[in-house]
Amino acid sequence: MSPTAPLPYRSPWMNEELDDLRTLARRFCEDELAAHIDRFHEQHAVDREVWTKAGELGLLGLSIPEEYGGGGGTFAHEAVVALEQARAGDDSWGFVVHSIIVMHYVLAYGTEEQKKRWLPKMCTGEMVGAVAMTEPGAGSDLKRVRTRAVRDGDDFVVNGSKTFITNAGHADLIVVVARTGERDPKAGHKGISLLVVETDGLEGFERGRVLQKIGQHGQDTRELHFTDMRVPVENVLGEEGRGFYHLMEQLPQERLGLACTAVGSAELAIELGVEHAKSREMFDGVLMDLQNTRFVLAECSTDVLAARTLLDHCIGLHVNGDLDSATASRAKFWTTDVQCNVIDRVLQLFGGYGFMSEYPIAKMYAGARIQKIYGGANEVMKELVARSL
Repeated sequence: MSPTAPLPYRSPWMNEELDDLRTLARRFCEDELAAHIDRFHEQHAVDREVWTKAGELGLLGLSIPEEYGGGGGTFAHEAVVALEQARAGDDSWGFVVHSIIVMHYVLAYGTEEQKKRWLPKMCTGEMVGAVAMTEPGAGSDLKRVRTRAVRDGDDFVVNGSKTFITNAGHADLIVVVARTGERDPKAGHKGISLLVVETDGLEGFERGRVLQKIGQHGQDTRELHFTDMRVPVENVLGEEGRGFYHLMEQLPQERLGLACTAVGSAELAIELGVEHAKSREMFDGVLMDLQNTRFVLAECSTDVLAARTLLDHCIGLHVNGDLDSATASRAKFWTTDVQCNVIDRVLQLFGGYGFMSEYPIAKMYAGARIQKIYGGANEVMKELVARSL
């Protein structure tokens, strides 16, 4: 499935280099993702080769400096790929987590040795990244993390469980949020650290079951379990005990990545809705002849254009180093709300066919719902915005 219409306007942050990247990313997303969506859903994961193929094309680590194997670009380069993946109708490939989130934890807080050790392999797709924050009792409120890492010589001994972990099945490198200081979870953010877990042959590390979600069936979301898992002290990312602050510093970029996915998906929904409305015969004409249909699509397309301009504004701020947490939170909750609302209204135009899982709009409807939850629930986003007022 590929976009059938041009974007409503040219984003102000686009340039010729990004145009070329967009062409490359679109071709990759069509050939390696969209063409295999049904199979990915059945096997609950993309093919492992998707990662190495993306690496060969230079689509991973686009904003990572060239000295670490990356593309040397900016967040705008990452945004192009995230948008094209969404516009291809795919939500199986965990690109945002790998390239926009995990690699930037390493880049921002890793030592020189850590960056040279991990980033080049992540750029080639040899290593797939994941981040393990969420626990059964700790979601948007990270201060409730209970996973414990106790110092034993040159290692931390880690015990605990994580859930809802994206890329968990393929992950070779996982940034684990754990308590290395205060034992009492009521201590809040004190003592929270980031530990980089290299999973290959690691004793005490276990990948749990593939979680049965209402959508995004092609994403290998799993539980993770740690039982006396030993992680070298040298794998602490950033400053021990300041993991919570490191997470907070990176969340604006994560939320902007989710906003890219939201806008790209909503734009695709409009295209699918217009295409269907112009071809679906009804009442001696086509669906598009009905005023209600035209009004729904007019309203939805306007909402999506507004979401796109907000996203473009935030990308411009971020590329210049000026994106703050409250603005990123605005982008996250607004664009994901628009995504869910638009897809719901467009699905209605498909009638009973919109309820059939083989139709792209149905897959998009089910997959979009999590967008208002992960990366910080939208209610939390609004609270963060309110605190800034």
